[in-house]
Amino acid sequence: MKDKYTEELLKQQVLDIMEEDKNPQKKKPKKGKKKKHRFLKGMGIALLVMLALLLFFVGTKPGRTLLYKVASKFVYNNVQHNLPGDNDDKQAKGKRKPSDDVVSEDYVYNYLIFGIEEIGGARNTDAMLIGSINTKDGKLKLTSLLRDSYVDIPGYKANKLNSAYSRGGVKLLIETIEKNYKIHIDGYASVNFDAFEKIVDLLGGVEIELGKEEANYLNRTNYISKKSNRNVVPGLNKMNGNQVMGYVRVRKVKTLGSANFDYGRVVRQQRALAAMFDSLMSRGNILKIIPISTQALSYLTTDLEQKQIEKMMEAVIENKMTKLETFRVPVDGAFEAPKKYNGIGYPIVLDWETNRLELYKFIFGYTQEEAVEALAKVNK
Repeated sequence: MKDKYTEELLKQQVLDIMEEDKNPQKKKPKKGKKKKHRFLKGMGIALLVMLALLLFFVGTKPGRTLLYKVASKFVYNNVQHNLPGDNDDKQAKGKRKPSDDVVSEDYVYNYLIFGIEEIGGARNTDAMLIGSINTKDGKLKLTSLLRDSYVDIPGYKANKLNSAYSRGGVKLLIETIEKNYKIHIDGYASVNFDAFEKIVDLLGGVEIELGKEEANYLNRTNYISKKSNRNVVPGLNKMNGNQVMGYVRVRKVKTLGSANFDYGRVVRQQRALAAMFDSLMSRGNILKIIPISTQALSYLTTDLEQKQIEKMMEAVIENKMTKLETFRVPVDGAFEAPKKYNGIGYPIVLDWETNRLELYKFIFGYTQEEAVEALAKVNK
């Protein structure tokens, strides 16, 4: 109601000014002042029209819908589409339809986010996360999947989760996640580690708090590849891309909060992504948030179509999602970490029922009973 009133008022003001031009007062201003008066009126009309358009685009749903279309087209035209070796069938492009043996809800969109580490010719997915948009509870959620999780890989022997991509690309990685975690994946976005550094730098760096042990370790090892950047300190640091890249790879010292090994690395990845998200959202304006820059978008690879990107933007902005909640699978107390299992060294062996139930509760907002019912349906 307020938006409509404001627009009508602006329109009326513009009409009043135009009417005044048609019916000037009998008392004419001096010649010099007349030109100045007309110029000011012209500027006033232009400003009012611009303000009316701005109110329409940002202050009304139809206007914002148009913005989402424009912004999603910009994003779609600047990201990379599909990783090398991906299939070009319907399942690899556009919206992926859920099968009967995975849990899905119309109000939740799940996207696989993963980082590719290319060292010595190998292509490992050392960071794998599920980014979820829940329009029912209005929350953004990020679930980390530990790379050493022992999983069934379709067409291959069971192995660690991070080995699936090297065997069959993103298609096999998604199939592996859906088969084991019993959850539908709508699409993916990936970035290699070099591009990750560049994106952090495009954001102007991010703030991350370090423990004393972490800071000392980063300063004396090659995790931060550039020696000139090995100058972090205990406490809050404004870290550049090279420093953040080193930070998220560390696994041999405890995090601030005492998480260690692969669990510690997952915590660091989540903290880094949350810091990047906060840096982006701190711009506080849709026109600044959407186009970080053409260069930043060019570092991302995705199979999402423009319409999916548009719906994702609409869901996040219309539901005012500005906070990011994090989770990890496996959950505490629902896994074992033997030195060897079925010929695989140092895997993480999950209690799948417990972990699936906890995953459903986090992503879908299910109660325990709803989670049990959902899992029972896909286990038939």
